[in-house]
Amino acid sequence: MTPHGQPIPRSDGHRAGAGAAMAIAAMTSIQAGLALSVGQFDRIGPVTTAWLRLVWAGLILLVLARPRRSDFTRSGLRACLALGVVTAGMMSLFTLAIARIPLGTASALEFLGPLAVSLYAGRRAGLLRWSLLAAAGVVLLTQPWRGGTDPVGIALALAAGAGWAGYILLTQRAGDQVEGLKGLAVSLATAALVTTFLVGPAAIGSVTPSQALTGLLLAAFAPLLSFTLEFLALRRLTTAAFGTLMSLEPAIAMTIGAAVLGQFPGPVGVLGVAGVVTAGIAAIRAGARTPAVPAPTAPTSPPAPVTGGGAEPVAAAATREPTH
Repeated sequence: MTPHGQPIPRSDGHRAGAGAAMAIAAMTSIQAGLALSVGQFDRIGPVTTAWLRLVWAGLILLVLARPRRSDFTRSGLRACLALGVVTAGMMSLFTLAIARIPLGTASALEFLGPLAVSLYAGRRAGLLRWSLLAAAGVVLLTQPWRGGTDPVGIALALAAGAGWAGYILLTQRAGDQVEGLKGLAVSLATAALVTTFLVGPAAIGSVTPSQALTGLLLAAFAPLLSFTLEFLALRRLTTAAFGTLMSLEPAIAMTIGAAVLGQFPGPVGVLGVAGVVTAGIAAIRAGARTPAVPAPTAPTSPPAPVTGGGAEPVAAAATREPTH
């Protein structure tokens, strides 16, 4: 229903439905790419696996977008370069994390980064309870009372979440100054260069042609396919709706981890993921602005479009994460 109580136009409903399907497909693509990447870890290592995906994604986008120096202001270029450095750290940390802990657990812990951005942006008293719910979900996920918990894997996932939060903030800055995919091409190319220094020449020289081809296929899953789907989804959904859907990613990661990697969570782990997902959805919905109501003297004026308020930082993950 519209703010005036009128039914939503059929065409708008179809657009919203298509947008939701694209957003879910994008998240599924990201997590499937990550799950399939795990098979590369024993052969070339987690960071080298991330490096291959970034190199291929950066090269393909450089060819497609063809960025030129004249396309960027000085501040816009600095933002894209900084975004690339953060992307390199985020992807490297997350791949190291999923080499040690289950994919669903790592994804839920990493999601705390954008959730923190959304909660800070909202800064409403009512959001405190959702922060507490997210914290309870983390405790259930990590289960510190069990001896088998991997503290290094947990720390890596949380560090990747901090990187994701920084990525969101830098993406907003770069997106305000650079149009289209040009900024993304520069940031991914920068991330590829940074990870090249991280893996070193010895690791790069050990990559076989078949492993390089596998890296190309994984890059097609994420970030290329996922970014395209997210871009199309954002053209059909409000910011708040997109951010709410993004909160489902830890649950999608847990499902794919079980289906592809055989990582079946126990009941406590499922409750933990549910707590983080619920906190994310609630925080975004609570932080969204309500639609503006037109003045009674101008009944024919269309209502203002619904846009995100506090939800906007989380939705900016649409241009994120090659992490994932």
